[in-house]
Amino acid sequence: MRTLYVVEQGAVLVVSAEQLHLRRGEQRRCVGQLPLLEAVMLLGMVQMTTQAVRACLRHNIPLAYLSRSGWCYGRTLPVGWGSGVCYVAQRQTALAWQVQMAAVMVRAKIRNSRTVLLRHYRRYGIIGAERVIDSLQWLAERVGRCQTLDQVRGMEGAAAAIYFPALGECLRGEGFVFVGRSRRPPANPVNALLSFGYQVLWNHVLLLVELQGLDPRVGTLHTDHHGHLGLVSDLIEEFRASLVDSLVLSLINTKEVRAERDFEYRNGGCFLNDGGKRIFLQAWIRRMETKAGQGLRWELLVQQVKQYRRAVLDMDYVYTPYQID
Repeated sequence: MRTLYVVEQGAVLVVSAEQLHLRRGEQRRCVGQLPLLEAVMLLGMVQMTTQAVRACLRHNIPLAYLSRSGWCYGRTLPVGWGSGVCYVAQRQTALAWQVQMAAVMVRAKIRNSRTVLLRHYRRYGIIGAERVIDSLQWLAERVGRCQTLDQVRGMEGAAAAIYFPALGECLRGEGFVFVGRSRRPPANPVNALLSFGYQVLWNHVLLLVELQGLDPRVGTLHTDHHGHLGLVSDLIEEFRASLVDSLVLSLINTKEVRAERDFEYRNGGCFLNDGGKRIFLQAWIRRMETKAGQGLRWELLVQQVKQYRRAVLDMDYVYTPYQID
């Protein structure tokens, strides 16, 4: 099963028998077999015929509508998605359970961030690596002692303040400078890549959350303030460094993306252009369709969402976070 990303501006997605075709002018090509698709992501000015929408829904394939920069506007879901049982259980979790779950996720996030840095530090022989690695290790151990959600969030923030400048030291591509995160809008090419990558990951996890009948608004580390889907943001934390950050480093350091070619500056920020998005998405799909353990990387996301659902429904179940070695 795969997720279909459509990024060609002005194109129309149509259906023919059991296939989705992308039509642009007189050109038309097959982009997916319906029985093999699990989701369709439409980025920017992409249209889809009513017949194609119906065909996807009949095959239980959800659709997501995004801006060109990767921001999700909404989704079209097949009838029958969602479960009142999970919705109720999520709202009945004890505060102590929420703190423990948030701490487990943040600890995994910090450890995965540390591992990504350690791999690149060893590769490039970066001076001062021990201090950064030791600081992240200390925070990962310390977060388990937190008694409140605000304390957990404080540990996460402290780790981010150490991690992102260190990530910038691992860049080897010309024209890429990074000293910290900036969002809405991203200020430079590295932030543009990170923001786009996190949004791609977020959108896929959102679909998995809804498929499992969970309420995406009810998280632990993140809240649903102003409509934010907190649970989705919670569940991507373990995967940010291992899936997105490491891919961004690879794309920059292998010169697959170029600062002067693959970005555009508008509305006070820096964004991937259409060519840059295609490069990122192609690399993302290649990565997600490779084996990780017994299955594809896509399945890692599914496993964590299923684990979370089980933990919500069974307070005795021990949630095991995703961690890389």
